[in-house]
Amino acid sequence: MTRFHRAGTLLAAAAAGLCVVSCGDAAGRTESPAPAVAANLARLRDDALARARLWQPPATPIGAARLGDDPPGPLHGSTEIECRYQLKVTSGLTPKFHCEVPGGRVIKVKYGRQNAEPRTELAATRLLSALGFGADRMHEVKKVRCNGCPVYPHPRWKWLNRFFARDSGHVDFEDVAVEEPLPGRTLEAGGREGWSFDELDQVDAARGGASRTELDAFRLMAVFLANWDNKASNQRLVCLPGGDEPDGGCRTPFAYMQDVGATFGPKGLNLEAWRNTPIWADPARCGVSMKSLPYAGATFRDTVIGESGRLFLAEEMKQLRPEQLRDLFTAAGFTEYAKSSAEGRDVNNWVAAFQDKVRQIADRPPCPEP
Repeated sequence: MTRFHRAGTLLAAAAAGLCVVSCGDAAGRTESPAPAVAANLARLRDDALARARLWQPPATPIGAARLGDDPPGPLHGSTEIECRYQLKVTSGLTPKFHCEVPGGRVIKVKYGRQNAEPRTELAATRLLSALGFGADRMHEVKKVRCNGCPVYPHPRWKWLNRFFARDSGHVDFEDVAVEEPLPGRTLEAGGREGWSFDELDQVDAARGGASRTELDAFRLMAVFLANWDNKASNQRLVCLPGGDEPDGGCRTPFAYMQDVGATFGPKGLNLEAWRNTPIWADPARCGVSMKSLPYAGATFRDTVIGESGRLFLAEEMKQLRPEQLRDLFTAAGFTEYAKSSAEGRDVNNWVAAFQDKVRQIADRPPCPEP
């Protein structure tokens, strides 16, 4: 049986900490905080976003990163996971469900032989992490046993899920991918889940937030991946461990792209489409855009990349070796995806497309000064 033949899985274990928007149960019912509390939480969230970093030096030198290996973390080396189904409505159209593992953590599972997201998230998160951007950690696991699951749970089928959920029995999802979230307390408030790309204008280097160089490199990385599904709920703002303040504030806010399943496409794991999507919408000005992608790029506004940001990402990308890229795409299952063309099942074609995109960033005249 090939990787992801029966299912692919995503672990979205909730980070420990404060419930800052509303506290909900497994069915999605919520209780909103008092207005004064909500206003204070919104202030703390906005303050954290203004001071958020987007990049930190990679733990391993980029050229030495093992992109085909299971990443470190508590789930490293896990082969089987058992959990209890949780009825919870989520956004999106891909097959997925939530279940609770021993100890009380709730995981989010994405499954299906024709579901591209487990593969693209494996590749995108490992690449982002290797470059120093924030990312959840994806692990390959041989089996997730979901006790009480419907046979085909889906986030949009709330009433069918409720009807077919069982007190006994289980469904096994084999050859799956499991996501472990970046450690940290989630910061959100005022009904705002995550953050949108147009809010990056609020990040202030003078207050300790990411520099213009890092902001531009981050935006350029999103364009490189063709990460068009960038609604606010697909990004995460966290307080890194050790940064909590007594009043609920944070000394170490960090923002990152969390759900990166709609990448390498634009419609997920499509070599030809990804290869034919250029980096620059306006090469002369170093302008980037996602308007040609689904939903006109969602929250990503047209912007001009500065020379320092271009050079920053180019220097990082050029450190990746072809062997690392082959390991990355092979381990993520790109060559086994059921919907891929014959070209898309050849890992060398993915490596070549990746390197061409790097050349578009690196081998060009300097970006003009604003």
